[in-house]
Order: sequence, then structure tokens, then C-alpha cells
Amino acid sequence: MKISNEDLYFFNQGRLHDAYRLFGAHLQKDEDGQVIGTRFTVYAPHASEVNVVGEFNDYQGWVHQLHKIDEAGVWSLLVGGAMEWHSYKYEIKTLDGRTLYKSDPYAYFSAERPDTVSKVYDLEGYEWQDEAYMLKRGKDNPYESQMSIYELHFGTWMRKPNGEVHKYNEMVDHLIPYLLEHGFTHVEFMPLVEHPFDQSWGYQGTGYYSATSRFGVPKDLMYLIDRLHQADIKVIMDWVPGHICKDAHGLYMFDGEPLYEYSEEWKRENVVWGTANLDLGKGEVQSFLISNALFWMKYFHVDGFRIDAVSNILYFLGDSSKGLNEGAVDFLQKLSTAVFAHFDQALLIAEDSTAHPKVTHPIEFGGVGFNYKWNMGWMNDTLKYFELDPIYRKYHHDNITFGLTYAFTENYVLPLSHDEVVHGKHSLVNKMPGDYWQKFANFRLLMGLFFTHPGKTLLFMGGEFAQMHEWKDYTELDWDLLKYPMHDSARRFVHDMNFVVKHHKALYELDHHPDGFRWVDAHNQEFSVFSFLRYAKDREHFVLVLLNMTPIVHKTFRVGVPKKGVYKEIINSDKAVYGGSNLYNGNDMNSEDIPMHGFKQSIEVVLSPLGMTIIECGD
Repeated sequence: MKISNEDLYFFNQGRLHDAYRLFGAHLQKDEDGQVIGTRFTVYAPHASEVNVVGEFNDYQGWVHQLHKIDEAGVWSLLVGGAMEWHSYKYEIKTLDGRTLYKSDPYAYFSAERPDTVSKVYDLEGYEWQDEAYMLKRGKDNPYESQMSIYELHFGTWMRKPNGEVHKYNEMVDHLIPYLLEHGFTHVEFMPLVEHPFDQSWGYQGTGYYSATSRFGVPKDLMYLIDRLHQADIKVIMDWVPGHICKDAHGLYMFDGEPLYEYSEEWKRENVVWGTANLDLGKGEVQSFLISNALFWMKYFHVDGFRIDAVSNILYFLGDSSKGLNEGAVDFLQKLSTAVFAHFDQALLIAEDSTAHPKVTHPIEFGGVGFNYKWNMGWMNDTLKYFELDPIYRKYHHDNITFGLTYAFTENYVLPLSHDEVVHGKHSLVNKMPGDYWQKFANFRLLMGLFFTHPGKTLLFMGGEFAQMHEWKDYTELDWDLLKYPMHDSARRFVHDMNFVVKHHKALYELDHHPDGFRWVDAHNQEFSVFSFLRYAKDREHFVLVLLNMTPIVHKTFRVGVPKKGVYKEIINSDKAVYGGSNLYNGNDMNSEDIPMHGFKQSIEVVLSPLGMTIIECGD
């Protein structure tokens, strides 16, 4: 292999989008496909010497010294022999006389924790079976399709009876049937890159190109994604391009000086998280990260990325008073261009709590280049509202209505994510006020708003069956709760809501367009009742949603409707099968020539206590 001057130029400019082709450990094969050696290449411009060490040379660095092949700081060496599965590290001599032992930033595989060495691994050779899916996905329009995302932490979703974690390939028979049964269309894996600490989300990674070995080898992960695709389930990877773990073997101060991170301490040190911020304006870092995103799409067929902590990327230390990070915005725009050039229906989702404009707008229209953004404002306002005793909700009516003033300014995902069920915040059902029955009624009411509000949906694992405890980092979800009727009924309601959305295009086709939503009555503050319409693209298909946010029963509640006809209830959260009091609209409701809410027609409905109902016109 020869690294050309053109490769190095593009690498330094942030425009080398397959940097993994040059850097890392690559098996070298002859014309017959036989391995003849391994090429090790690393970027370390501040090093005085770089060696590769492992059991193959008794960790004696002088045996295999890399050669500096250009003034930009690229070091490389071909080591003879078949070395797949061999462990190695780079021994880096710094300019000030220190010796560092670093994992390979471009390693395809790593040893299982607590070991921190990289491993030589051949990514080639997996035979994908998802061709039909890959052809179909390019024709899907994500904006006008249902998107129900199940956010999953791999190590704590489900474990073996002995407490051990499932491997990637072992998860196939558990996860795929569960997702299909419950109607989730996407699974979002929290970071699966190599990271040092089991009791974490995985956000502080050390191996961006290395699928964590705690769950198996990379081709096992390929198999899992392959099978998910064959089941028509899309895969989103949680991805962290903004900040890095400071463990000694990782990217931090890789060659003894700031390399991937900022040189200026105030920009670099993320004290709250204990991490270091990457210098996203630096060309070599841009090449490293953009190549990484495309690597996951090429080799693992992922459908998109949820980008962590975008506020910390857009603004220095996430603080808008410190100014917009122009270099980071440039990186995000280059990332967007590269990702959508590879696959124009990819998902690029920002976890962003800022008010920065046009985050999900195309670059050519002045946007940052994402196509989705988590609606953190909706999440915060909604959960604050639901945590209130219903008697006080009328004083906070705008917590629900305010979100519709900006709901169509970006393409939003509504997140009820992992962040909301940790650190003493309580689980979703335990945020709810009232006694046991009321907690579950409020939970179903929250789920009803969640699935009918404009925007796509993301639910963290365990939320679907109203797990009582917060997320636990040392064990699986509390699956035993499904033995209890209220939890199984909560699960059934989430299941049914997913399928109600699936079969009613009014609940997803215009999630991002104001034509898809109309308030019927946003001002019933006194009784804390909300009513709105959701429309399909054809404007002929619509559903009426009513939410009664108090335990007061309204047996004859009149509501305006846009069309004369016979109305039928699709679903009611108060049905007995969901754990409710079984007060619902079982009979057809004929519209009457009684004007209401700006419509010429109206119907009379029953509003159950702390209940949500969806009604459609059957003509």
C-alpha cells in the first residue's frame, strides 16, 4: 500500500472520507488471497518514534519500528506473517521523553475489557442477505412514513438466566420478534463502539471503528443488523463525534500533545462530563470522523445516526454566550453532505437542546444539515405538565399548547429517552402523580399524547411496559413486571398505539407540516381537555384526538368535527384491557348540525377519567 500525496492532502483538509482505508491495521494479501503480512499505519505528528508492540514481539518496541513516511506525521510499517486476531498497541515516544501505549484509533476490533489492546481483524467476507431491504429503503420517504424508534442499551435490555449478556448474534431471536410484535419500526442502539466501562451508556468511547467486543465480534453485529433489515426494521446508531474519553489508552493526548482535541484548555476540558472536546474544525479530525460515519454505513449497513450532545458541538462547551463554534458547524455540514451523498434517505438526528435555527434544514438553504432533531422543549414541557397533580394542570395549560407554536420549524423526533429515567428523575410511570391506578392512567394518557402529537417518536426500553425503577446499569429490564396486570396492560396499550399509527396515515404522513394538524379546542383550560385533528396528505383522512387531563368524567362532552358523518372510536386508553375503568365510546356517534369550535357539525362523546380517545369518521 502506498499513501499518495493526494490522500494526505485530502486527509489534512478534512475531505478524505475513507481514511480507514489508509490508517489502522490491514491484512495484506497476495493474488491468491493468502495473507502475507499486516500493514500498521497511524497518525502521530508530535511523536519522535512510533513502534507497534504485542505478544508477537514480546512487547519489545525496537523490533517493529514504524517509519515516518511524510512530514505531516504519518507512520507506517509492514509486518510479515498472518496476524489476524493478534493483539497490539502503539508505543509512542513523545517529544518530551515520555512513552505512551495507545490503542489504534482505526482498529476494527479490540480485546474484551478490562484489556485495552487492539486486535487485527479482517472485516471483509461477510455475506449480506438484506439486498431486498437495501433496494427498498432507498425508495422510502422517512418524513411521510411511520417512525417509531425503540432506544436500546444492549447490555441491559435482556440477559441470559445466569446474568451474562447476550452476544450480538444471540440477540437476534429475542429482539427481532419483540420489535415486530410491538410495532416498532426502528431500533436505536446506544453506542456500540468500544468503551471501557460496563456501567455506562457507552458514550465515552475509545474505539470509534471497533464494535465493542463485550458482545461478540464485528461480523456478529453485521449478522444482527442483517437480520433486523430482513425483518424490515431500520437501525440507528448512537454516535458521539463531539467529545472523547480521557482514558490513557484512548485518543486523548494521543502523541503526547493535543491532537484530536483542542489545544486551548478552556475549549478542550469538559469538566462536567470528565471528557475532552474534539477539535471539529481540524481537517484531520474531520477526516477521521466523517470516514467513521461512512464506515458504519458501508460495512454495517446502518440506516442513520443519532448525534449526541449537539449543543456542545454548536457552541463552545454548550454555552451560547461563548459563541458559535464555526469549525464545528463546518464539520456538521461536511458530515451531512457526505452521509446524504452515500444514502439520500439516511437519518441524521441531532440531540440538540439549543435554539440554533435551521438545524434540520438543508445546507443550501442555510441549514446545519441534519434531517431530524430531538424536540427537547416538547419533552421538558410535557413531562413537567404530567408530573403535576391534575388539579393544578389548568394553570399550566400552555405547557402542552406551546409546543405547537414551533412544531413545524424543524423536523422533530419526540424523545422519551434514557436521559429521563436516570439520576433520580424517576421512571416514566413513577413521574406520574396519584395512586397506583392514577399513575397508570396518567402514563397511558402520556403515551396517547406521545403517539398522536406531530413528530416521530422515540421511547427508551422499558418505557413500553411502564417499568417502575429507573434504568439499572448492572442488570436487565424488570421483565417480571409483565406478570402484573397493570404493567402488561400498559405494554398492550403501547403495542396498540404503535399499530393504530401504522394503520392511520393521518398520524404520520404530515408530521412535519402544519397542514397535518389543527386544534379543535386549545383553550379548555378550566377542564384541562385538549382536542385536535390530525390530517393525512389527501386531507380526506383525518382523526380526532381528545385528551382529558383530569380524573373528572365528562359523560356528554360536545366537540366540533369538520365533516358530517358517522364517527367511531379507534382506541380509548380507559378500556379495561388497558387497565382502565372501561368508560369508552362503544357506539357510533352521528354528527349533528350543532356548530361547535368553528365547525358546522359536532358530536357528543364520553371523556373517561385521565383518558385519551382517538375517533375517526366512517362516513
